[in-house]
Amino acid sequence: MPNKRPRGPQLSWKPKRETERVLVAVEAMLDLYADYLPVTLRQIFYVIQGQGVLAKTQRDYKRMCEYVGMARRSGRIPWSSIRDDRQIAAEAPPAFAGPEHYWRVVHDIALDYRTDRQYGQPTRLELWSETEGMVPQLARLGEQFGISTYSGSGFDGLNGKHEAAERAIAGGIKTCILHVGDHDPSGEWLLTALAEDVTAFAEAAGAEVEFVQIAVTPEQIERYHLPTALPKPTDRRSYSDTTTTQAESLLPDVLAAIVREEIEARRDMDLLREVIEREPAERQAIIDRLNDLR
Repeated sequence: MPNKRPRGPQLSWKPKRETERVLVAVEAMLDLYADYLPVTLRQIFYVIQGQGVLAKTQRDYKRMCEYVGMARRSGRIPWSSIRDDRQIAAEAPPAFAGPEHYWRVVHDIALDYRTDRQYGQPTRLELWSETEGMVPQLARLGEQFGISTYSGSGFDGLNGKHEAAERAIAGGIKTCILHVGDHDPSGEWLLTALAEDVTAFAEAAGAEVEFVQIAVTPEQIERYHLPTALPKPTDRRSYSDTTTTQAESLLPDVLAAIVREEIEARRDMDLLREVIEREPAERQAIIDRLNDLR
């Protein structure tokens, strides 16, 4: 069950002898390649497997991942040392052909100036999608309200969960994560695992996080006559229903209306309008100041 798995920081964790043996090899690898961090778990495995520390099996790879995960939760291995396999490579640092190019770029940035649409709101919002392919659609909705959108697919995105808690901590107010996912055993367990872990990390630093499943829900399945299917016979996880439904079965305009309604229900719309209305004047003031500097 998800609630039996380690959640949040594990500062009192003490590794057993076999775990310690593997972690010593992992730490040696991280020290050896300190100039190339962060590395992936697969990279670590290939190195220590080549040293004879582990066998070249999926079972040993998963075992190593569990050991490293606990070491990160305990603070023994820095979060920044390892890149989760799902992450995308970072872009190169900004560079310019010369001062004039720099000023053109700065001017273009000023033209895109936007006020923080979540400023002053009682709750900080994020949008999460179980399905990566739905992120662009949700992002177009979220950006109107200054809300970032993330993909929460998979069970192993430890960095992503930790970073979500870090954002909640930095926000200084309650964070509400609006989640769009499938109504099936996998989606139910995924949401539970995400919520438990992110909440535990945030609570350890005194921050509050709430997860809300806004789609797809049993009520929406009935209301919109969404197609259903029986759960996969190979999936033996406990489940609160007898049929399954994919979030992607919601028509795009219906999903958009659901998401917008859920966001607006958690926004002070008068305050949001005030923040947006002062944007043009602030943008022009920035451009005028840049012109004076050039």
